[in-house]
Amino acid sequence: MDYIKNAVKLRRELHQIPELGWGEFCTTAKILETIEPLGWKTFVGVEQIGLDAVMGRPEDFVEKSKKRALEEGVDPTLIERMHGYTGTIAELDTGRPGPVTALRFDIDCVGVEETDLKDHLPNKENFRSRHAGVMHSCGHDGHTAVGLTMAQWIVDHKDQLCGRIKLIFQPAEEGVRGGAAQAASGLLDDVNYLLGAHLAMMCPTGEVCVYPEGVLCTTKLDVRFKGRPAHPTMSPHLGRNALACACTCVSELLGMARHGKGLGCINVGMMQAGEGRNVIPVHAQVQLEVRGETAEINDFMVDQANRIVKGTALAYDVDYEVEKVGEAGELNNDPELASLVTEVAGSLPSCERVVQHKKLGCSEDFTMLATRVKAAGGKSEFFVVGADRTAAHHQREFDFDEKGLETAFGIFKGCVLKLNGI
Repeated sequence: MDYIKNAVKLRRELHQIPELGWGEFCTTAKILETIEPLGWKTFVGVEQIGLDAVMGRPEDFVEKSKKRALEEGVDPTLIERMHGYTGTIAELDTGRPGPVTALRFDIDCVGVEETDLKDHLPNKENFRSRHAGVMHSCGHDGHTAVGLTMAQWIVDHKDQLCGRIKLIFQPAEEGVRGGAAQAASGLLDDVNYLLGAHLAMMCPTGEVCVYPEGVLCTTKLDVRFKGRPAHPTMSPHLGRNALACACTCVSELLGMARHGKGLGCINVGMMQAGEGRNVIPVHAQVQLEVRGETAEINDFMVDQANRIVKGTALAYDVDYEVEKVGEAGELNNDPELASLVTEVAGSLPSCERVVQHKKLGCSEDFTMLATRVKAAGGKSEFFVVGADRTAAHHQREFDFDEKGLETAFGIFKGCVLKLNGI
């Protein structure tokens, strides 16, 4: 088999069916239909999710996503097996003693409409998104394609390998919601080595970054205020204004004190409030995120935000609720695995240079999986594979150089051979 052509083919198929986090039913079905015939043991639905750690998963959205998947011809038995939870963890036992190595691939997309520009490769080659308002504008279609190609390669080369290999197809990376839930399943507690990667980011084609920097801890919060309705002129004293409370809260949040030990950020991305112009607003919702250079700074930002919410709610005499809907931690790569990736990448014809450090300025819930693995004594490594972009990530013109698929596949393959080779 030509594994690189296979990866490109799969990437283009996946690019056409982008799905937002916790709604990746078509994508999960595609994964299962690809790897189960190869002999992989799969953990599906609640088997691969720690329910207590699930964040940012609206039930109405999940039901709509299931319905669409069924309308698009996904096998109903596969949907039933998922029990409403997307993603899968697959395992292959070589039958020979050896380490447990896990490879992680995220599968969700971003909520932006794909561009109509004629020179956009998915338009030129007829593999643009078939789903309105969403597209793979972060490269996760490429990640999943590499994971599925690795599944085939590992089976084809099983006689050269020892130990067990796990493939993690993670839902809901956008908004950093799915990593913690899969980690809480316990299925990674026996993993010795965990590897993950991202295509493009700030690296051009031919470059690999072994120690990405500026990968920030983050916490995503939804805040809901509930006041009391009243007529704004006849009985304003009986009302409790949730909209006014939310406005004050947002101003205070954006002006909160920062930490002196490093970078701390806050963004309020959405506010919705009110029922009508002649009613004192009863409901208001604010969606925000904080980020920190370290866990200490991020925790400080979260505590500050919670105090501000509580204080403004008290001042306006409204009820409030804070829900954590996403979380990612610090990225701390293991030197042994970083050296291995450096060695393997440097041996690939498609890799022109390996850089040790490069600043990205993002967050990644691979860190939640890595934290779980390291707590059980394992090691982890997250690297970036260069692939020239036509636009920045999460923009509607985004596309990446498919040559990056060759490099990503080559690094995962080489690392598996080094870690699990006979």
